[in-house]
Amino acid sequence: MGKPASSLTSSPPTGSLAGLRIGPHQLAGQVLLAPMSGITDYPFRQLARALAASLVVSEMVASEHLVRDRHGARARLEGQPLAPQVVQLAGCEARWMAEGARLAAALGAEIIDINMGCPARQVTGKAAGSALMRDLDHAERLIAAVVGAVTLPVTLKMRLGWDEAALSAPELARRAEAVGVALITVHARTRCQFFKGRADWRRLAAVKAAVKIPVVVNGDIVDPASAKAALSASGADAVMVGRGACGQPWMPGRIARSLATGEDPGPPPLATQSEIALGHIEAMLSAYPSRSGLRNARKHIGWYLQTSGQRPDRITEWRRALLTSEDAAGVLRGIGAFYREAEEMAA
Repeated sequence: MGKPASSLTSSPPTGSLAGLRIGPHQLAGQVLLAPMSGITDYPFRQLARALAASLVVSEMVASEHLVRDRHGARARLEGQPLAPQVVQLAGCEARWMAEGARLAAALGAEIIDINMGCPARQVTGKAAGSALMRDLDHAERLIAAVVGAVTLPVTLKMRLGWDEAALSAPELARRAEAVGVALITVHARTRCQFFKGRADWRRLAAVKAAVKIPVVVNGDIVDPASAKAALSASGADAVMVGRGACGQPWMPGRIARSLATGEDPGPPPLATQSEIALGHIEAMLSAYPSRSGLRNARKHIGWYLQTSGQRPDRITEWRRALLTSEDAAGVLRGIGAFYREAEEMAA
């Protein structure tokens, strides 16, 4: 079987590029793992951190749900010592955002990140996430409420704006810095783009020019080459990797090492990928009740298969076998067999 995430460690990158500082927290590199609902749960974050991601951020937590302890919001934050622990809060009311920040701090958060970038309709329909970029006065009140509620560093994640006619990121960044935000991340698309088209990293230059605090560029950063291009185009201080880490939890660490040394170490050998995948799925099976653990793991299994470099026809066959099985032990054996086959075909 695979090694547990805690044993799959990678040395922090060293080189000429210094990591970010967020309040009292000095990071070892400049590559952050994006918060992705339903994907970057604790087992995934723990693994990415062990594989040298500079910082990992919790899945988005609705501030009111956290305070009222709905939908297991508090349980998802407890017992997660990933220093520094970053909790991302979403909401549209200052009182809930402030109370949520205080409670997150009491549960061990060391940095609070505010979500003003989520484009999902179920979030924007409640005037939260990227919908707040249409009302900068209200957005500023929410940010000030969070900053005033805690002594922790507060960061902000946003998009370029709601649509092409309202590219409000530079102004929101200025306001956020003025009320005490320590770092800003910008996904280089508008809300109305969702994840379509290409991220326009060049537009972050206006955000970078508007503030003195660190700016992180996000969107379409999937490997060392795209990370370097994003930094060059945007002038940002660091990158955030989202979907590029799916099936490749080593990617943030790989990019960090490449930025620090100038050399891309490439993906891990297939034998190591097998250990990582097995350790990840075993951690998920332990973290969730048996049936939901396997169900939640299936998307990750599919991504691991897809990023292995195995032939498409073999990936299709293995997907059919592994993503429909209800036998957790059999799935783990199958993952190991898949990678052994991939190694043999690559030899």
